[in-house]
Amino acid sequence: MDIQLIQLIINGIAVGSIIALAAVGLTLTYGILRLSNFAHGDFLTLGAYLTFLVNGSDVNIWLSMILAAAGTVTAMLLTEILLWSRMRSIRAASTTLIIISIGLALFLRNGIIFIWGGKNQNYDLPVIPALEFGELRVPQNQLLVLGLAVLVIVALHYLLQNTKIGKAMRAVADDLDLARVSGINVDRVILWTWVIAGTLTSLGGSMYGLITAVRPNMGWFLILPLFASVIVGGIGNPYGAIIAALIIGICQEVSTPWLGSQYKQGVALFIMILVLLIRPKGLFKGTI
Repeated sequence: MDIQLIQLIINGIAVGSIIALAAVGLTLTYGILRLSNFAHGDFLTLGAYLTFLVNGSDVNIWLSMILAAAGTVTAMLLTEILLWSRMRSIRAASTTLIIISIGLALFLRNGIIFIWGGKNQNYDLPVIPALEFGELRVPQNQLLVLGLAVLVIVALHYLLQNTKIGKAMRAVADDLDLARVSGINVDRVILWTWVIAGTLTSLGGSMYGLITAVRPNMGWFLILPLFASVIVGGIGNPYGAIIAALIIGICQEVSTPWLGSQYKQGVALFIMILVLLIRPKGLFKGTI
């Protein structure tokens, strides 16, 4: 196999792992809250910038990522209190929720530009040489990203399948009203949904900053691959979102020699349209 193709596939797996983490958070918020959150990509950006902020204070990068995740979760919970809970109480239409989420995305993005400026930023990290396997060079940060993504996904699987809150989340996703009358604390499930989504999304942003620059529009450029992963994998199915994100990440990177990097989003859109033409509900059943 051509060395360049292998290199692009490795790059695609790293990018796909990042997309997968954020896509799981996005599919959970839709599957449980029925919210198409277009601000999700900008929360990813917020996580990357909070990591940059903490890391710039001579804090270890891994601790910086944890603290950034806590900050992103706090921001998401504030939006839940100030926006989404009120919209649910008045049974706002899905169109209204989409418009509000777009407004929230613009607010977050411009707030980031106001605080940190519009130029690219980089974490304060030592230069680590890439690992060499013959002619193939693999940046160590890409391996760290992949390893961390695998650990987070395994932890998520355990939480959803083996814990009380995970089972409650699956019940609420299937039928919220039935779950409520069955005695499940729906408000607690909603709280945990935001905590999990915020943590995964922030980690995705932090890891994206490890393999590329931190910039204000990074989440905006990822929003189409994120939604494509959610739709292709089956809306509300976190495992489907992970598989779809890896497929999209690899296809985007492999396409660059022929299409150029500027058409990466178009590749994600093409894959989404192609899958929907064959399987309108996505590759997998849309359920947690």
